[in-house]
Amino acid sequence: MHKKLFIPGPVEVTPESLHDMAVPMVGHRSKDYEKIHAFCVDNVKKVLYTDKFIWIGTCSSTGLMEGAVLNLCKKKVLTVVVGAFSDRWHTIATANGKESERLDYEWGKAAKPEDIDKKLATGGFDLVTVVFNETSTGVMSPLKAITDVVKKYPDVILAVDAVSGMAAAKIEVDAWGIDYILAGTQKAWSLPPGLAVAAVSDRCFERAETVSNRGFYFDLLSAREYAAGKRTNQTPSTPVISLVYALGKQAERYSKDLEAHWAKHVEMAKLVCEWAKSRGFELFPEPGYESLSLTCITNTKGISVADLNSELGKRGYSLSNGYGKLKEKTFRIAHMGTMTLPEVRDLLLNVDDILGYK
Repeated sequence: MHKKLFIPGPVEVTPESLHDMAVPMVGHRSKDYEKIHAFCVDNVKKVLYTDKFIWIGTCSSTGLMEGAVLNLCKKKVLTVVVGAFSDRWHTIATANGKESERLDYEWGKAAKPEDIDKKLATGGFDLVTVVFNETSTGVMSPLKAITDVVKKYPDVILAVDAVSGMAAAKIEVDAWGIDYILAGTQKAWSLPPGLAVAAVSDRCFERAETVSNRGFYFDLLSAREYAAGKRTNQTPSTPVISLVYALGKQAERYSKDLEAHWAKHVEMAKLVCEWAKSRGFELFPEPGYESLSLTCITNTKGISVADLNSELGKRGYSLSNGYGKLKEKTFRIAHMGTMTLPEVRDLLLNVDDILGYK
């Protein structure tokens, strides 16, 4: 039995998107692929409200996180840590020999612009890494306000992990002045894993031109050379062609009515939050910073999340236990991408039935 996925990723993939990936294969150095690449880039730009360079990488999101560190840091990284995945930025930086200083928050708390401002004012940093939507805690930090703070420091570039936020929350990349923002296809893009995408500003390329040892696979200048240099609409290495096409199609669907797409995510998040509170649970994120793509619920009722998920599995559903140290202390219900309000209601009705709520 297939279990409908209400987990933070991989998410459900519609038959329509599966069909998109079943197109005949083409050569990755052919004009046919160049058309697919251009089609994907043009539609992704619409969803992100940007004219910036779109970097398409055949990798998980972690690959383009590493790409940011390799290409954009010469001096020191300020790593803003609000959970497990923002902690990964620090691990990536140190693994690549970059100096990294952490700005740590208690899990469940959001990053605060004023704290970032104070840290940057001490000097020495040329890159800040933040997670917009922390998948481990369900916290959505105030990205625009953080971007505004970083703009005060002209030598500092902001790199954003929007892995579970991109295509779920409205992010106006150009209007907000975001330098570098990335995500993978297996979250709110509602596609299988295997492809990552980033919007990259001219400032990032200027920085990369001054950085030695950018690596090979994630060399930003090489990506630009193949996509918009001597070549056009190609990638340095073989791309996952079927997913590139499917991403272009998905972005095209979303962009037909973006305001309705964003509003749907607000309504799904509201539904799950209100359900949790009405059943005697609490929300794990601090008030006002709840995610629009997944709800992290504190297990104040002391239920067995594992047992709940086991029973849901028999009915064809799956939600997510707490991440890492939050296992059984929290549980997470994802509501992003092509998921709909009726589907979320259906899951909650089944949870109610299993837990004995009327």
